[in-house]
Amino acid sequence: MDTRTIWHRLDHFLVRLRPHREALSLAIDGGVVAVCWNVTYLFRLGFERWISARPAYDFWVMLGVIGLYLVAFAAAKVPQSIWRFSGFGEVKRLTMACLAAGLLSGALVQLAGLRGIPRAVLALHPGVVLMGVCLLRVGYRMLYEHARAQITGGDGEIRRALVLGAGEAAKRLLAGIHQQGWTVLGLLDDDPAKQRARIANLPVVGTLDTVRDRARRGAATHLIIAIPSARPAERRRALDLAAATGLPVLTVPSAQELLDGRASVDRVRDIEPDDLLGREPVQLDEAGIGETLRGKTVLITGAGGSIGSELCRQVARYRPARLVLYELSEFNLYTIEQALTERFPALPLVRLIGDVKDLAHLRHTYGRWQPQVVFHAAAYKHVPLMEEENAWAALRNNTLGTYHAALAAAEHGVERFVLISTDKAVNPTNVMGATKRAAEMVISSLAAEHAGTRFMAVRFGNVLGSSGSVIPKFKEQIAKGGPVTVTHPDIIRYFMTIPEAARLVLQAAAIGESGQVLVLDMGEPVKIVDLARDMIRLAGRSEAEIGITFTGLRPGEKLYEELLADADRTVPTRIERVRIAELSSTVSAGAFALDLERLLSHVDADRGAAMSWLALRVPEFTPADAALSG
Repeated sequence: MDTRTIWHRLDHFLVRLRPHREALSLAIDGGVVAVCWNVTYLFRLGFERWISARPAYDFWVMLGVIGLYLVAFAAAKVPQSIWRFSGFGEVKRLTMACLAAGLLSGALVQLAGLRGIPRAVLALHPGVVLMGVCLLRVGYRMLYEHARAQITGGDGEIRRALVLGAGEAAKRLLAGIHQQGWTVLGLLDDDPAKQRARIANLPVVGTLDTVRDRARRGAATHLIIAIPSARPAERRRALDLAAATGLPVLTVPSAQELLDGRASVDRVRDIEPDDLLGREPVQLDEAGIGETLRGKTVLITGAGGSIGSELCRQVARYRPARLVLYELSEFNLYTIEQALTERFPALPLVRLIGDVKDLAHLRHTYGRWQPQVVFHAAAYKHVPLMEEENAWAALRNNTLGTYHAALAAAEHGVERFVLISTDKAVNPTNVMGATKRAAEMVISSLAAEHAGTRFMAVRFGNVLGSSGSVIPKFKEQIAKGGPVTVTHPDIIRYFMTIPEAARLVLQAAAIGESGQVLVLDMGEPVKIVDLARDMIRLAGRSEAEIGITFTGLRPGEKLYEELLADADRTVPTRIERVRIAELSSTVSAGAFALDLERLLSHVDADRGAAMSWLALRVPEFTPADAALSG
């Protein structure tokens, strides 16, 4: 079904004429000159004589006059102008061209002795032509502005899209996109059966590779990727082809977004971190996760953070009996509570302002709500921010806070406790990584001391799009016109998406045994500078236009991260690409925590003391400044 209005059709027709604009402009202006020649005769001689009083050679004179005008217009670059932008500058060029052509044609007619052509016609004709060509342009601009208002609903420019993909998603996209101010010029698809077919009365004009051809792209202002069910490698190829054009690239929601009900297929969006990953998502044991969570009371610390909030949404899908949101930030708690209430109105929520450093409040919370599964996502995670002035705060929140949350879980009979860890905990060179490694050691020790609770951790790399990650930062820098800042040209990171990270955490709760750390095989690492270039291109900008600046490694930052330390023993699981690292700790969790509490009770914000404690308790910790000095 064709949902386009007459205004969409008109714009599409004008776009098809655009490659021939200069020739059409001359032809139309030539027609205007001819019409104005006859109008001038009519004005001078009246209806009775405007044809009969002409000399026999008038037609040939008119052709010569038209030729002179077209030469004058071409010399003044009139055909190169764009009529919808016509203004005072265009009127000046037309005036000079008409004046020159009128004077020259009048002089040549007189010199040729063609007395049958009235001198009044020769004198008036340039003025009539000027009015004619100006009125034509004004009329076209008025028509264009009205069409734009009808299509976009306002004063915005008409957005013309070429759609990559001609499947079911494209059909559903076309059913609603025209009502959102878009004009679709055509579709591209690699399926030979779809070539030269028409979908919603729009043509499939070529394969995906056709997008490279500027002539075939025509007047497109945007490209839309409409292949949500394609394999990640195929979507990545389409993104690369689209990005190479220099046009802004949008996409329909992914298959997972459509499945979750988070978006509608006829609503295009910007390219998100998930689209850049280009990796097959890990297939998880949905039945096992459902058995672990369904009908249970689940508590999530840091519930309003990047990972915590996605965990809340993922857990809610499995219909727990109750979801306890434990969050220090009032705003973050309000935001996730509103989101969950809208999407899962039947889910009972407990919304608590709480701090994992407050053991008494944690004990009260666990005692009152009796959670059976706890996900511990509360943490300080920004590496440079934690490295210097905030080292003490990181140690207190990330390590001692983990001990408090885990100890209260053991005391109140929680079935499963899952710590969210990081690849920066492996051979840490910064405070944040060392405090998370210490947290892993706390979990390992508690697992040995409290058999009634399964204590486990999940370790993964950088999460695309999370707070403090490079994606939001790069987006903001590109929007401001650049430059995009990257710390080092060779820095690489393992990446995963927020939903992928949250699902891995849920999977850990389902299959993990006490004292284990689950690790995702994250494929090949990504160079940060390549990610920056991708985002610049997909925004329709060039690297030369935006620029990339290298600022140098920040305090505590590695060129690369590891997911497993050399001493860790890993074993496969029944979930492909998920492995288990068996981690051991010979330190008593109670002694470990008591030692830490003594330190924190006597030293206030002392980085040196925090670094000394970490160096003593985390043997593999090698501070970046010490490594550099060595």
